[in-house]
Amino acid sequence: MKTNSSNSLLTAPTGPLKISELPPNRMATSGESIHLSLVIPTYKERDNIKNVVSILSQLLDESIPGNYELIVVDDDSPDRTWEIAQSLTTEYPQLRVMRRQQERGLSSAVIRGWQAATGNVLGVIDGDLQHPPEVLMQLLRRVEQGADLAVASRHVEGGGVSSWSVVRRFLSRGAQLLGLVILPGVLGRVSDPMSGYFMVRRSAIANATLNPVGYKILLEVIGRGKVDQVAEVGYVFCERKEGESKVTWKQYIDYIHHLVRLRLSTGRVGRLSRKVNFPVGRFLRFGAVGFSGVFVDMAVLYLLSDPTTLALPLTRSKIIAGEIAILNNFLWNDAWTFADVSARQQEWHQRLKRFVKFNAICLAGLVLNVLILNLVFNFLIPNRYIANFIAIAVATIWNFWINLKLSWRVTDVK
Repeated sequence: MKTNSSNSLLTAPTGPLKISELPPNRMATSGESIHLSLVIPTYKERDNIKNVVSILSQLLDESIPGNYELIVVDDDSPDRTWEIAQSLTTEYPQLRVMRRQQERGLSSAVIRGWQAATGNVLGVIDGDLQHPPEVLMQLLRRVEQGADLAVASRHVEGGGVSSWSVVRRFLSRGAQLLGLVILPGVLGRVSDPMSGYFMVRRSAIANATLNPVGYKILLEVIGRGKVDQVAEVGYVFCERKEGESKVTWKQYIDYIHHLVRLRLSTGRVGRLSRKVNFPVGRFLRFGAVGFSGVFVDMAVLYLLSDPTTLALPLTRSKIIAGEIAILNNFLWNDAWTFADVSARQQEWHQRLKRFVKFNAICLAGLVLNVLILNLVFNFLIPNRYIANFIAIAVATIWNFWINLKLSWRVTDVK
């Protein structure tokens, strides 16, 4: 039997969200990998974690004894869920625990757990017992029968929801229909694209850089993985017995954001980006944000300087308007253009550091804008509007590229 030799916490992986092709830390004695690695992402699940680990361990011990591991990945819960889970490792030797203190988010927690996993089959299940554990072995059998991906679905035979309101049912189905419109090639392959209960072969997602938004990782697995055969198993989604529900409107907003980003990365824009080795989709978002900043700048300048409003001096008004426009652009870029990076660096001092860098780079871009405007107008094209357009284009590329490399770098968080 393969067991933990220590009850110490797993080190949280850092860097790109990419799964290795070969499982890490294979057993030196046998050279074999664990068959199943099941990740349980948690946040404030102190009341549930003991029961979850007990039920899953009993179920898997009966089916694949010693050939699995449970990996609890806790986002530094204030109720110290990770500590409760760690205390269980002596009783449940297949249990491993990871405490993440620098990152947040369910999707990235799942991937970090998979990065530390030694299994050939990778799975995920909620830590709140809303996913019925008895479905687990049905999913594993589908993978063993040849499926690259086995998904627990609420929308196939045997599936359903226990006591959802009409509004929540409508939102769930609406999200599915919207996904079919935006990304039919991905969402058309499964009946329940928002499911958070599934298993996937390691080989199907190995070496793919995953880039999830919000709570739903299944979209990334299908959209970026090498998933040929998909199987579905019906299950009834249960209401929580302990703790508070984490379903919010933000989840649906993140879902739409995720759909759009996957569409851009897997469609023509994505293919162009790979061909020219330039993040075209991200640049287009950066440009759209910059365009919104023009309107903010103009509106604030009017409110401050116009004789019919505050009538402040023009230079002072322009400085204030420009700074507010920069703040507007930063907030949108942080939440949209570079959301994948900012989601992993959410501490206030990290956001402040990004803003200071963004501000400095944009001010440098303004100086560059003026210099190019004068250079083009005086020596190349004596048309102020064409010269200004060229200057704006160069400054925009400058702002994007330098911010990409400096302000929103994908680096290990210290």
